[in-house]
Parts: sequence; C-alpha cells; structure tokens
Amino acid sequence: MPRFPALFLSHGAPTLLIEPSPAREFLAGYGKALGEPSAIVVVSAHWETERPLVTAAARPETIHDFYGFPRALYEHRYPAPGDSVLARRIAGLLDEAGLAAGLDSERGLDHGAWVPLSLLYPEAGIPTLQVSIQPRLGPAHHLALGEALRPLCEEGVLVIGSGSLTHNLHDFRGHILASPPEPYVVAFGEWAAAAVEEGRTQDLLAYRERAPYGVRAHPTEEHLLPLFAALGAGDGPGRRVHASHTYGVLAMDVYAFA
Repeated sequence: MPRFPALFLSHGAPTLLIEPSPAREFLAGYGKALGEPSAIVVVSAHWETERPLVTAAARPETIHDFYGFPRALYEHRYPAPGDSVLARRIAGLLDEAGLAAGLDSERGLDHGAWVPLSLLYPEAGIPTLQVSIQPRLGPAHHLALGEALRPLCEEGVLVIGSGSLTHNLHDFRGHILASPPEPYVVAFGEWAAAAVEEGRTQDLLAYRERAPYGVRAHPTEEHLLPLFAALGAGDGPGRRVHASHTYGVLAMDVYAFA
C-alpha cells in the first residue's frame, strides 16, 4: 500500500456538496488523483472534546449538525463503514504520545467529514473514522496529535484535517457565494501558504501574533486546528494544491503534506 499524504482541506459551508464552486470541482476530482486509501481518518473542526476521542462505531451515522439549509443536505447519507480495530490502534498511538485518548462507539460522521468525503470518495466504501479536537489546548497540542497519527500514512491510511483556512462568520453578512474575497482573507491565505510551503512551523503555531489578520481570520481556533493535525501527520513541508474562496470570507484552500 503506497504512502498517502496528510491533507488539510477547507470544507466551507455544508452547501459545498450541492453548490457549484471551484472548491467543489477540485474535490470532486482529487480523490481519483490520490487513489483509494485503506481507510480514512478525519480530524474535524466539528467534534470538540476535552481529550482526544476516536469513533469506533461499526456503521457510523451521518450527522446533520447544521440548521436552515436545503432539504437535499438533510436527506444525504454517507454510509461508510467504521473500523473498530483501527480505532483501537489510533487510540493506542495517541496514548503512546501521552495524549490519553478514548473510544466513542456511538459517534457518527459530522459534516466536516461527510461533506468533503462525498466529493472525494462518493462511493462511501472506505472505512472512515474521526478523531476529535481539543480547542482549549491550542495549535501545539494538535501538531502533536498529528505526529502521533503519522505512522498511519505509511500504512495506506489517508489522514485529513478538515476545517477552514479562514472562518469568521461574523463577516458573512452581505456576501453571496461568488462574492470576491475580503482583503484580509487574501492576506491571511497568502501568508499561510508561504509559511506552510517554507516549513515555518513556529510561525504557524504563533499565527495569531505573526500572521496578518490572524485573529480576524479566526476569532475562535477550532477551524484552523485541523491544519496542525495534518501538518504533524505529514513528513516535511506541505504544498497548497488548491486555492479559492466562497462567500467572500471563506478561504477554501487545500494543502497536502507528503
């Protein structure tokens, strides 16, 4: 089984699945370019816990964790199987790294997982698990979490950090899908791309102080923390494989960490 890169992808609004956009078009073709992994592990911005947890359900349900969206999204299902053996292995890797992980046999797949995966791998035949984030523990913790998952990439597992390169919903008002990006969104995105591709991990960890508009791009951190998990799971600097924007305030960038 070939080694897979770790990915950070911006999942945007749930309507990514049904609205035409450059990000949707990219993700719909990127799964074929990557090939089929033996399993998928998603560190999603939409599962927050006090300590790392790993899904262990045999058939994880599709969680519709949003309100006020088109009916088609609530009717959509992503019936990927789980993998309890892999779940225990992931928990073991996290434990070995001192991260005191646990298993959750009830948790399903939230939209941070199933929306982009419905584009990447629409057949939903690949075992899929999630790992939770711990927002109060910050970027360095999530870098360590990703480093603990790195051996999985060597075993043909696709590790994905699913969040958003920018995520300030307070600035959402007045924008439509095709609105041009706000200047601060562009500035933060270009800074992040350079920092990732130049391997400036310390700058990324201190993005709130060092990046232009770091706090405005992320008033809260949960949607950027999956980037650090992908960075840790990868082996060396990453590269930006897609860049676009939706609704003027959401940078939809995708990074691959080989």
